Amino acid sequence: MKLISIKRETKPEGRFTPKMGSLLTNVTYIKKQFLSIPYKTLHKYRETYYGEIKDCEDCNLAH
Repeated sequence: MKLISIKRETKPEGRFTPKMGSLLTNVTYIKKQFLSIPYKTLHKYRETYYGEIKDCEDCNLAH
């Protein structure tokens, strides 16, 4: 049994970008887990409409 593991999870989220406005996109989270309890997010990224991968720091959460 592993004590520390890394899990990748994708879920849809609402985002806002100045150029496109509000959009719903799939955001992938890479989390570190200790005994199946997530405690740290290592990275999160999203795939754009055109297929390129972007870091989620580029856009704000939708209100």
